[in-house]
Formats: sequence, C-alpha cells, structure tokens
Amino acid sequence: MKKDLAVSNLFFIFVLSITNTMARIKVRFNLGRGINYMKWKVTYPDGSVEYYNPTETQLVLKGTQLKNYKSAAEKIYDGGNKTVCAWILCDDIEVLTYNFEQSDLQGEQLRYNPRVQPNWMLNGIIVDDARFTRIESVDFKLYKMW
Repeated sequence: MKKDLAVSNLFFIFVLSITNTMARIKVRFNLGRGINYMKWKVTYPDGSVEYYNPTETQLVLKGTQLKNYKSAAEKIYDGGNKTVCAWILCDDIEVLTYNFEQSDLQGEQLRYNPRVQPNWMLNGIIVDDARFTRIESVDFKLYKMW
C-alpha cells in the first residue's frame, strides 16, 4: 500500500510540473532546415505556433526564464549534431513589426551557442534557469532589459 502511495505522489508532482511549464509561452530560435530556418519560433500554451523573421519583427518577452537542456547542449559542444536544447519561457509576448525599440543600447546581451559554451551566458556568467522581467530581441540577438 505504501509503495502505491509513493508512486502516485511522484506521478502527481510530475504532472503538476509539466502543467506549469506548458502554461507559458515558449520561444526559441529555429535552426531546422526549411521555410522557417533562422526565424524565432513561438509556441503558445494552446499549442499554436508562429514563426517571426528576426529582421522584420522585434519580440518583447515579459516574465521570462532561460531554459537549457544541458545534456543535449553538451553533446553539441562535444561535436554532436544540432538538436533543440535551449528556449525561453515567458508569461507574455509582444510582437512589434514597426517602431522597434533601440534596446541594444540599454540592455545586456544574452548569448547562447552550444558549439562555443553549452549554457546561456550573460557577461561571461552562466545564467541557465535565470528569470528576468524583460528580454527583447534585436535582429538575431537577445537583450536582458533593466
């Protein structure tokens, strides 16, 4: 009986964690070949997906958290094939198609390239799982805003 209770408690915790993650917007850079190559991929909680050209749009992400699938990133770092290994979760997103903000002069650039370093980086510091109030895209770059 105790064994069954422990298993069901673990299942409940796992489901709760998945539900909380999926209730947020997921943003990542799409490197898969095809029509949406090198575009921002935005997956909404209802499962819908939109792609945005970085040179024609600016993303303003609010209530963010940087996510990194560390083992996949380390395989890429060690010379393995590219796979999805990093994304940003956010509570809200604005997609601007004109009047872009000049954030690159006001924020700090976030970097992610698992071929160079298998972590999200900010000013030389690993920031995997870090939470920020606001992140903005400027072309192909991301900036943590004050």
